[in-house]
Amino acid sequence: MKALNKILQTVDVIKIIGNTNISICDINFDSRKVDANQLFVALKGAQADGHNYINKAIDLGAVAILCEVLPKEIKSDISYILVNDTHYALGLIASNFYDNPSKKLKLVGVTGTNGKTTIATLLYSLFKKLGYKSGLISTVNNIIDTEIVPSTHTTPDAIKLNELLSRMVDVGCDYCFMEVSSHSIVQNRIAGLNFNVGIFTNITQDHLDYHKTFKEYINAKKMFFDNLPNSAFALTNIDDRNGEFMLQNCKAKKYSFAIHSFADFKCKVLESHFEGMLLDVNGIDVWTKLIGDFNASNLLAVYATTILLNQKTEEVLQNISSLNSVKGRFEYIRSDKGITAIVDYAHTPDALKNVLTTINQIRSGNEQVITVVGAGGDRDKTKRPLMAKIVSELSSKVILTSDNPRSENPEDIINDMKKGIEPIFIKNTISITDRKEAIKTAYMFADKGDIILIAGKGHENYQEIKGVRNHFDDKEIVEQLFKNILNC
Repeated sequence: MKALNKILQTVDVIKIIGNTNISICDINFDSRKVDANQLFVALKGAQADGHNYINKAIDLGAVAILCEVLPKEIKSDISYILVNDTHYALGLIASNFYDNPSKKLKLVGVTGTNGKTTIATLLYSLFKKLGYKSGLISTVNNIIDTEIVPSTHTTPDAIKLNELLSRMVDVGCDYCFMEVSSHSIVQNRIAGLNFNVGIFTNITQDHLDYHKTFKEYINAKKMFFDNLPNSAFALTNIDDRNGEFMLQNCKAKKYSFAIHSFADFKCKVLESHFEGMLLDVNGIDVWTKLIGDFNASNLLAVYATTILLNQKTEEVLQNISSLNSVKGRFEYIRSDKGITAIVDYAHTPDALKNVLTTINQIRSGNEQVITVVGAGGDRDKTKRPLMAKIVSELSSKVILTSDNPRSENPEDIINDMKKGIEPIFIKNTISITDRKEAIKTAYMFADKGDIILIAGKGHENYQEIKGVRNHFDDKEIVEQLFKNILNC
């Protein structure tokens, strides 16, 4: 139980009606889940407005209401707190309710289009190897030291975030490494958090179903750096043309990393194979099990962050060599007959280009590259033809299939993708709506030495069709094919 007046202490309140010297047992913004002695926060969302459910929340036991508009009926035994922005206020209130856990550990936020999961996860793994208790908040999993908590969003809501951070503090975590999505920035899910480090990976087209314009998407990312305190440091990838823009109004100490540009932290790929890469990191050779220039950039960000957090260079590089690739990120499996399958989460034009460019750089030149790819339903439609254009240009054969069609017709998504394929590449492209059949067909097309890329879903173990999530795991299907468990 927490005193309401203590929870509100950092919130810019316009008006209070009722008593704030009361105890609150929990905070909730879902009226269906409200219980006795809770604070209900009325949020205006895309689908519903919490202000319409204030009375329902009170009926279920809410004793205090945080809102942007006071209800017409004011109940004498209820406390009402009026603010300009309940989304922003929720972040502050959630932090206060959990005793500001982000101030009790070092919080590292990673934002950008691609690389967030890899960088955050590798940092978590590296700091564990360096002997620190750490936490992870990511697309794949949330981890509290060693306890895995299933992830539903790249960045959870403000209440869940602070609950996770509080549990990390309780078990003695020194660090938390966290993906910061553009949605979470704009929706103020990270309001009230105290970041020690902000990392920018890159920015390419994505999420235009939500942000509407690329400029709006860029500005969402920039907001994260604008709000970093001067006690923090910001690390940006200046190989990306928007890397320096991210830091224009940033008060934090600024550092840069790059492979192709002059920067504080530099990296060069000396050798590249399917088994890994030899890198020159700031003049020191280091072997890594990860593959591709994009992963060289990710590892450089990991190295730079670790050094800026005062870890020893030699120990850091030794442990980087032992890091494994992140689940669903360029995971490769080899069959007995010499076929290589790569499962990767690439679901943007740039990510697909990076993965396919890496494959084409490593292969000897005679092998086929067979790509199985789809695009998510109810998401940015403008990237669909761009994705298909890239895979058709960089693959020997392309099989267009379903990703997570969600509420859309899978065939409509595939037809949107086909619009990006030049006539010269049409003959090498087929469409198979059923994703399992598409993967099986790719395997049937492949001969010894060929490479199959299965893109888009990566770590996901489900496929969402018409609102229903069915078990589906790309890697699992490949392994069954390679062991001759699935019939072709």
